[in-house]
Amino acid sequence: MNSSTPEYRRNATPFLYGQEANAVACVLEAGQYGHTEVTEEFEQKVAAFLGVPDAVAVASGTAAMHTALLAAGIGPGHEVVVPSLTFCATIQAILACGAAPHFIEINPGTLCIEPDAVAEAITPATRAVMPVLFGGRAIDLSGIRSTLDQQGIVVIEDAAHAFGSYSGPARVGSTGDLTCFSFGPVKNLTCGQGGMVIPRTPEEAVTIRRLRLLGVVASQAERQTATSYRVEGFGLRYQLSSINAAIGLAQLPRFKSTEVKRQELWRTYRAALRCAEGVTLVDVDVDHTVPHLCVVRVADRDAVFRRMLAAGIAVGVHYPPNHLQPAFAQWRRSLPITEQVGEEILSLPFHQQMTEDDVHHVAAALKCVTGSGR
Repeated sequence: MNSSTPEYRRNATPFLYGQEANAVACVLEAGQYGHTEVTEEFEQKVAAFLGVPDAVAVASGTAAMHTALLAAGIGPGHEVVVPSLTFCATIQAILACGAAPHFIEINPGTLCIEPDAVAEAITPATRAVMPVLFGGRAIDLSGIRSTLDQQGIVVIEDAAHAFGSYSGPARVGSTGDLTCFSFGPVKNLTCGQGGMVIPRTPEEAVTIRRLRLLGVVASQAERQTATSYRVEGFGLRYQLSSINAAIGLAQLPRFKSTEVKRQELWRTYRAALRCAEGVTLVDVDVDHTVPHLCVVRVADRDAVFRRMLAAGIAVGVHYPPNHLQPAFAQWRRSLPITEQVGEEILSLPFHQQMTEDDVHHVAAALKCVTGSGR
């Protein structure tokens, strides 16, 4: 689309500050496109931003979840407690380990899981809980933490939406769990494509680094000066290229602008929809969150979806519940709240190129098609 196209005609779009192209050009000129010191610098800068000892860059958010699960020892015969309302990548990462998803209900106001639902879902086969930080909102499992620890159940956060958000006074990723970020095209911070795992221990970091490089333990520099290398276990081709890392490095120093802009847009939506009858805005706890989505619940969602598209508004649905997907049918169970929410959720256009006028245009259109603006 050209620059004259209204931004509400795009549900989400990558946002670049302008320095990214030069950063990529420098990497291309250097002639080292794979995992190099540029990737390692990106890891170090993200770790410093989050206030954690280490961060391990990988090729995608899905790769982050897969390697985190493997590093935690999740495998065949194990169950992972997870909400059904998430992108299918969360579930595919669990299946890639040979484990099984145990779908649970969500809070209909936040679209996130609650401690009580987690506690009720635990079985002798449970080895992990994967809370999905929907829309960027942190999840507090402190009330059942001792139970999880006593049973050897690890918490692996799917924080694909939540880079930069806060959990209490600290950033998500710095609270002691295994945390997985996505740096895909439209995420809060983008590498074009990429992901990051925040390990709990130095040993976990070593394991994840080995997993992302086909089980090889020697660094690239060591391999260039040796006649051999060791493959110590299973691994995958999951490194983050220097080209992608350079984009992230260019974005990171400007993240405060991202944080402020996305919070302002979300607050503008909240104000514009405050009196819209029949429209419920999903709460992201905006004062502590860098929002990734703006989601509402409406009756007769499919009709509203079609009318909004006809009005030129690029709405979407995040996400169809996974327990109803054909690929995951063997783990299907009754989740009436998730199923109702899945029929009502509508994602409004939400990205940093939008203006307040764009938001008010979307809100006015939504109120018109739902009959709440009369």
